Amino acid sequence: MDIKDLKLLIKTVTESDITEFEMDNSDEKIVIKRGHKPEYIQMGAPVMQSYAAPQYAAAPAAAPATPAASAVPVPAADTGDTLNSPIVGTFYRAPAPDAAPYVEVGQVVEKGQVLCIVEAMKLMNEIEAECKCKILKICKENAQAVEFGDPLFVIQKL
Repeated sequence: MDIKDLKLLIKTVTESDITEFEMDNSDEKIVIKRGHKPEYIQMGAPVMQSYAAPQYAAAPAAAPATPAASAVPVPAADTGDTLNSPIVGTFYRAPAPDAAPYVEVGQVVEKGQVLCIVEAMKLMNEIEAECKCKILKICKENAQAVEFGDPLFVIQKL
């Protein structure tokens, strides 16, 4: 096969939906592949969490507990409202790896202030405060995967 025929063959393959072409005869073998190898990404199954009452809150309402169990106070950080993830993605506390976090526990934020970023399909989605509030708890670690509805912050509305 001469170069002119080879160029025509390559042009035909690239203008079609064919991703791989192979021709083999007694004198020569031609293999044309376009695109890249598909990349397979495996993710573990998500851990399902129950969003009913937390275990420590349900313990006092249950049958009489041991004295040690009843002495455990309910942390104040879990008594506020939760701000949940509106999308599936990756949670980031700061705009860049070397930047300071948007918010810290105990900080009072104004309505519309950016609290974090949830990255989904290479799009950075800024999650803003819906009202003036105080951050009581940050529920996710930096660069942790989040599902739709996962709690990101526990807040106290002001």
